This record gives sequence, structure tokens and C-alpha cells, in this order.
Amino acid sequence: MSNDAFKAAMSRLAAGVVLVTAQEPPLDPDDPLAPAGEDVGMTATAFLSVSLDPPLVLVSLRTGARMDDLLDEQPLWAVSVLTESQRHIAGRFSMKGRISDRLLFEDIPYVRGEVTGAPLVGGALATLECRTEQRVTAGDHTLVIGRVLTAELPSAEGGPLMYFRGRYRQLG
Repeated sequence: MSNDAFKAAMSRLAAGVVLVTAQEPPLDPDDPLAPAGEDVGMTATAFLSVSLDPPLVLVSLRTGARMDDLLDEQPLWAVSVLTESQRHIAGRFSMKGRISDRLLFEDIPYVRGEVTGAPLVGGALATLECRTEQRVTAGDHTLVIGRVLTAELPSAEGGPLMYFRGRYRQLG
């Protein structure tokens, strides 16, 4: 089987779109004058609920990606479930050769998670704050299983942003 055939088959599986975020630790945690770590974000469609008790979720990250490297050292992270009107956010954080994360967050409304300090997108359908419980290597990806520490529903408006056949789409 070719990679292209596998990719084409999997593109037929509709998926919700989320923004995974985390805050880099300060460059020198012992120096209060050291610059704070940068906020990092990544669009993901491979995100799912794993368990209700305890509440666990899973996100699949390309091995060696910036978010994979960060979550290997930073156990606290967050997820914002994007609405159909937040397609521009999904596109911005999935660009290849993109600009710095600091600039990507510049004009996006967000609040900081109370537990993780990670950005939570304003107007998202749902937000979750997580702590990594387990990391599993799976081919060219890392499956990060996180315990959900907080779950909020900031917006009841609009439908979910979906990804199907290589494009962002609306439900219905």
C-alpha cells in the first residue's frame, strides 16, 4: 500500500479541529529577570476522548515537531475546540514555514488557563486544560495522553470546524 493511498483513505474520515497550546518554561527558571517562555500553538485533527474516569484525552503529534518537543518537557497544555468561524485560526497555526508563535497569537482573543497558563481561544466551543499522563511512540507520531484538569464551554454559538478531504468545512 502506498502512502498516498493511505492518506486518501484517511482524508475521508471527518474530524473536528482543535488548537493545542502550551507555554514554554522560562529560559532560566531561577532568574526572575530571564525572559518568559513563548506561547506555542498547533492545529490538530487527531484529537479524541479516551476515558471518562479518569477524564483522559489523546492528541497525536508528529515526532520532532515543536509541540512534540515542548510537551516532552512541559507536562501542562490546553486544547480549544474551534468553531466554524475560527477557520482562520486553524489555518494560521497549521502553515508550513510559518512565522513565530508570538506573532501568530498577536491578534487572537484568548485567556490564560488558570491551571496551565496556556492560551485558551476566546469563543471556542470548548476548552480543556490537561496534564500529560503518558506518551506513546506510534510510527512517525507521538500519542500524548492527557488528564483533563478543567473543561469549560465558553461559547454555545456556531457549529464545529471540521476537516474532511484535505479542507476545513462546516457541519451541515
